[in-house]
Amino acid sequence: MFFYIFIIIQTLIIILALLITVAYLTLLERKLLALVQRRKGPNVVGTFGLMQPLADGFKLFVKEIIIPNNSNKFIFILAPIISFAISLFSWSLIPLSKYSIYSDLNLGILFLLSFSSIGIYGILLSGWSSNSKYSFLGALRSSAQMISYELTIGFTIILIGLTTHSLNLNDFILSQQNGWFCTVHTIPAIIFFISGLAETNRHPFDLPEAEAELVSGYNVEYSGMTFALFSLAEYSNILLMCSLNTILFWGGWLPIFSTFSDGFFWFAIKTLIFYILFVYARAILPRYRYDQLMHLGWKILLPILIAYIPVTIVILYSFNILAI
Repeated sequence: MFFYIFIIIQTLIIILALLITVAYLTLLERKLLALVQRRKGPNVVGTFGLMQPLADGFKLFVKEIIIPNNSNKFIFILAPIISFAISLFSWSLIPLSKYSIYSDLNLGILFLLSFSSIGIYGILLSGWSSNSKYSFLGALRSSAQMISYELTIGFTIILIGLTTHSLNLNDFILSQQNGWFCTVHTIPAIIFFISGLAETNRHPFDLPEAEAELVSGYNVEYSGMTFALFSLAEYSNILLMCSLNTILFWGGWLPIFSTFSDGFFWFAIKTLIFYILFVYARAILPRYRYDQLMHLGWKILLPILIAYIPVTIVILYSFNILAI
């Protein structure tokens, strides 16, 4: 009995910490964008605008939820819940430190890919159930984009799995004790970062939410807390992708300098650096056209990875690292 109570409390703590982190990441993004554009950013609500995320959350909570008359009301409400729930489930597999992991599975990375694949349904159902051509076109764009760039992410994970002989996220980190994978797999590290931008619908690949074309895309009919759930899911997925960049190529919770001990601090610092890169990509890069987005994924990044993996297998086999 006490065991189950402990699990429930632990789960609630993780969810609450994640929600607070995601809320304040929106403030950090707005501050960084203001810095690039020579503005002040949020600075009215609270000291230095620190209460702004709470004010925005309260505003969305009390706002009326408008449901279109001709929509499928049940699926319309269900879609943001699916997106939000899947984004939370994925965090149960992320090793924040050597011993801080909610569920340490031997096939953890495969479960993570499965969760991210299911997340597509939330976006697709939201566009279909809204009964709006703008929403539906945005949902189709997002689905095609996420499926396309999941291939490059999958091939990158295959490469890391071959290198480490494991699909466990903690093993990925422990295998980098003598050197981070970004030094030996530099090209896949760059491709993974680009694919992460596309997978989370971020600049310069935010085609599903292209305001000039689709008036915010798949979530255009949503308001209040239903819109907030989509926003929370998006930023949670961005943070998750930054964490995967850290785990796969940059040593996870391993220290930057060998004289320091490992732990959550280093994991948080590396993840924050990647989040800042995500924000600056939004600030400085123009939006791609949709045909350019697909061309980049299918005709440039994917062929490079497909060619890179056999070369890696030959090198590993030559040094008796890979047993065939």
